[in-house]
Amino acid sequence: MERGSGWLAAIAVSPDRTTVSPSPGSSTPAIAPLDLYRPEYARLPAEYYIDNHGNDRYSDAHVSPDTPAPRVPVAPSLEAAMSGLRLPRATERNGRILLLSALAVGVAILAALAARVLTALIGLITNLAFYGTWSAAFTSPANNHLGAAVIIVPVIGALIVGLMARYGSAAIRGHGIPEAMEQVLLNQSRIAPRVTFLKPVSAAIAIGTGGPFGAEGPIIATGGALGSVIGQLLRTTADERKILLAAGAAAGMAATFGSPVSAVLVAVELLLFEYRARSLIPVSFAAAAATVVRLAFVGSAPIFPMPAVAPPGGAALATYVALGAVIGVAAVSITRALYLIEDGFERLPIHWMWWPALAAVVVGVVGWVAPRTLGVGYVNIEQTLAGSLAGRALLILVAFKFISWVIALGSGTSGGTLAPLFTIGGGLGALIGAGLERWTPFLHVDGHIAALVGMAAIFAGASHALLASVIFAFETTRQPMGLLPLLAGCSAAYLVSLRLMPHSSIMTEKLARRGTRIRSEYQADDLSQILVRDIASSTPVVLHTTDAVEDVRDWIVSRAPGSSHQGYPVLDGNNALAGVVTRRDLLDLELPVTSRVCDLITRAPVVIYDDNSAREAADHMVREQVGRVPVVTRDAPRTVVGMVSRSDVLGAHARRLAAHDDAERHLSPRAMRGFVSPLSRSGAARDGIGSDGRAS
Repeated sequence: MERGSGWLAAIAVSPDRTTVSPSPGSSTPAIAPLDLYRPEYARLPAEYYIDNHGNDRYSDAHVSPDTPAPRVPVAPSLEAAMSGLRLPRATERNGRILLLSALAVGVAILAALAARVLTALIGLITNLAFYGTWSAAFTSPANNHLGAAVIIVPVIGALIVGLMARYGSAAIRGHGIPEAMEQVLLNQSRIAPRVTFLKPVSAAIAIGTGGPFGAEGPIIATGGALGSVIGQLLRTTADERKILLAAGAAAGMAATFGSPVSAVLVAVELLLFEYRARSLIPVSFAAAAATVVRLAFVGSAPIFPMPAVAPPGGAALATYVALGAVIGVAAVSITRALYLIEDGFERLPIHWMWWPALAAVVVGVVGWVAPRTLGVGYVNIEQTLAGSLAGRALLILVAFKFISWVIALGSGTSGGTLAPLFTIGGGLGALIGAGLERWTPFLHVDGHIAALVGMAAIFAGASHALLASVIFAFETTRQPMGLLPLLAGCSAAYLVSLRLMPHSSIMTEKLARRGTRIRSEYQADDLSQILVRDIASSTPVVLHTTDAVEDVRDWIVSRAPGSSHQGYPVLDGNNALAGVVTRRDLLDLELPVTSRVCDLITRAPVVIYDDNSAREAADHMVREQVGRVPVVTRDAPRTVVGMVSRSDVLGAHARRLAAHDDAERHLSPRAMRGFVSPLSRSGAARDGIGSDGRAS
């Protein structure tokens, strides 16, 4: 049967809305509400239904569900303005969370084992390069007896790393987290498998030969690469690969520091760019699993033990806030210095593979003068927090560690940022705290807490990861009395950093320079809180299937009210929805003169329920490539009660903008006096005092 009058036959919808079927003998397409529509519905010549298990079923075995719908002219889509994905059913979503959680645990175990292997490899290279012994024990190179020959060791390591980057993969350059962010934002979380091997090996060589880096950055990058590779081996979406990448990265951090909660927060604040159950649960499982593996190898002791501290007083707490602000300025200065060094290397007339070797000369010279600057330096952080490293020795360490690290990292070699930042920040905090203890004893500042605040605040200011910084410092020291100073100091550092560098951080500046906008603030989706019925037009202009196209054209030309719309729902003789036609369809000059509106309907009507959210409406329009959809109720899916368009959806943002832009006063001082006065009188009455002030 040709699609003509038969197209308008009634459509039966079962009470539970799981069966959609045309009347016998018709070729009517099924109505397409948000939770039922599929592209193949437009070619249904027989009954279609959804069985009790949520599967698609066809009674006509000759029609394939994969048969594509014919391409027809539709209104301009919302694709340029909105983006979204088809909302899965709850059972499917829960099933995917379970699957992703299981995969994340597997990734975490591999990442934790990789962390142990990398740590052992760093120890092996350190012992060979500085002590000439064959041992995988994690050792500081500061106690070497090479003398001036120590300058050569970092240069050799840097040459090897440069060759690996040139002929292996340039992705091993950098400190790990920014590179992982780049893959999430620009490459759908796809990391080349060879990076999984080259990144830890190059980092082990760079750090083991004296590079002033932390091992955590490469471990985080390696865990992220493992998650990405596993996601690429399986059939996953870009969002699911991102979750696995973040799970691997969080596992790497948890395995290094024994800090599962802060590892999850780092993943949320720097990698996931969202806070939803579908990503939070797998990443949390991954961090927990990696911590269990770490416990099996190194036990449960904190990585940075320090003496117990007492709760701070008010004056001391205010001082820690000021200290955090000072450290925030230092964090911004370090970030700017790092990228200034990078710019300097970019201007050199030699290939970038030689840059790490040039920087390694500085690393070697500084390491000869101040041996404590060589290597990871976790012991330096521990001694700073404990108070055993102080005074001139600490000042020399902070100054020379900064020089060595910022030049080496600016050259593009492989290494992490967290341990050097903790060393510099903790040292600055300890030095300032010692001065305050000596010169202003009435403030009751504790030098140990000052060092702890400095260590966390510099991370908060440099990375803009406030919560992760606070919780990290607590998890790595297990000092609950330090939480309040940490929160105050890190908040101050974050505030100062936002004022001085509002659009980027040490993690995102490189991406920002390439034109990638990094969103670091998350808020609830306003469209998800607004119902379609609140934004849709309640009196839609409709056409009827029997209307002549020529008459409709005359009506459009007359510019009568409602004739300027871009789309019109079409009703049949029973006032039931038959389809939607667009202005473009109606003005098509190739249509026969005798055409009626029913002849223009070439696809199933796409509808939205009035109790769906504006976000669901936007996503639905994007998926179906339409610019407007009729609004129906669940009880009457063929009765049009409104029309919602892309303009209506965009207009729904007005409430958010008003809440952000419009400042209003809702209470005046006079109104407050009127509120307080009755309370005073009622209080006096309760006390037995009359209006004349006498006791009653």
